Amino acid sequence: MSRTLWAGQERPAPATDATDEEQRLRELGYQPVLARRMGGFGNFAISFSVISVLSGCMTLYGFGLGTGGPAVMMWGWVGVGLFVLCVGLALAEVTSAYPTSGALYYMADRLGGRRWGWYTGWLNLLGLLGAIAGIDYGAALFTGAFLNLQWGFEPTPGSTFVIFLCILLLHAVLNLFGVRLVSLLNSVSVWWHLAGVAVIVGALAIVPDQHRSAGFVFTEFVNDTGWANPFYVAAVGLLLAQYTFSGYDASAHLSEETANASVSAAKGIVRAIWVSWLAGFALLAGLTFAIQDYAATQNSATGVPPAQIFLDALGSGGASALLLVVIVAQLFCGNAEVAAASRMVFAFSRDNALPGSALWRKVSARTQTPVPAVWLSVGVAAALALPSLYSATAYGAVTAINVIGITPAYAIPVLLRLRAGNRFRPGPWSLGRWSKPIGWTAVVWVGLVTVLFCLPQKSPVTVDSMNYAVIALVVVLVLATAWWYVARRSYGTPAAYGNAKEQAEIAEGIV
Repeated sequence: MSRTLWAGQERPAPATDATDEEQRLRELGYQPVLARRMGGFGNFAISFSVISVLSGCMTLYGFGLGTGGPAVMMWGWVGVGLFVLCVGLALAEVTSAYPTSGALYYMADRLGGRRWGWYTGWLNLLGLLGAIAGIDYGAALFTGAFLNLQWGFEPTPGSTFVIFLCILLLHAVLNLFGVRLVSLLNSVSVWWHLAGVAVIVGALAIVPDQHRSAGFVFTEFVNDTGWANPFYVAAVGLLLAQYTFSGYDASAHLSEETANASVSAAKGIVRAIWVSWLAGFALLAGLTFAIQDYAATQNSATGVPPAQIFLDALGSGGASALLLVVIVAQLFCGNAEVAAASRMVFAFSRDNALPGSALWRKVSARTQTPVPAVWLSVGVAAALALPSLYSATAYGAVTAINVIGITPAYAIPVLLRLRAGNRFRPGPWSLGRWSKPIGWTAVVWVGLVTVLFCLPQKSPVTVDSMNYAVIALVVVLVLATAWWYVARRSYGTPAAYGNAKEQAEIAEGIV
């Protein structure tokens, strides 16, 4: 294996044998401790499952109805999807060079130094944990709507939160059985999502006696935000699409459990985005064409506008059946996100970045799964959703936390790769001459949406309507800065090929 001097430190050239990912991981400084039992399709499936158009599009559909309406939802989906594809392509290129569970923060550390890695890791972790909260709370909302249709159950903040906790517990338990089960569930999830979108769109196209016009679906603008500027409202309305198009870094976080990860993880990111782009457009169009009563849909007694669309278009029986399709898809999505977040916790702890790292990096000898990291992930997600007990707008804040935490973390490795120029040595999956234009497009887009989703979504701004994502972001950055001065001597990714002390510490984490 040849080696080259890169950015002031010795870095090995990419492995010539694409299947020898265990050796490649050692070259990057880590001793393999996770089970490499996931194939290329499984790696794609986890990102596709986390993006989950049947979760993101459905749970924020009501938000979109009042924040720009059909026009912003449809055209926003097209535009956001295009820019997110650029982000995914650029990130996939860096992932191919650094296929580790740490993913984004490890890339930033190698390309920019310890502080870049530190803050990228904390932002990534905030986004991943916020995603678990957003996905599983959304599943709880839809479960409440299903119970309302079937048995007249009245969903309250308290009862919804109890359902949410039960879903978190289910996902924790499923993730304790090992990556093989996670991979199987994600593979099933792909076909469930694609078939589910086809069934929902087909039923909504065929059964109802009347549909909205194409003019309504693609040009109707609705503003219930209290803000007068339509451009501001449209910009805020992009949250639906941007929130849905997140979590595709899951493919990178599962790199250490994927065969031929240097190629499979990169392909998994890109495929998950474009397949979701097409499926999501069909889903949003199918829902919007089928709206019977706009105001009633917005103020549905079920608490979930898509459920009202199903009910008005198909009756209670059909609505219940489609809600079950959506709920199962959301459960698949949440389970995949717990897997991704727990690997991030494991990797960040492996490099001594978290309080109590010695505990969170422990791996089960039986299942080769980071068990404590799984429990920490669902525990923090539960805490993030607590404000939903007191504020009707808290769910929107949780989704914004996910976006403004994880989206900047996507762009930092890309920015550092661009800054490195020819010093960056690509892995086996590369954009070639398109690397710079796509990379800069991705960085500019991420900067724009990060600022955008820190802005208030409703006017007037009150305690109930404030965008608390800004506070969450500031708190995490302050805590990360404070903890840096405590942990900076112990934190650090290992040097290439590792060393005996670091490898011994990793081995001690296997229980």
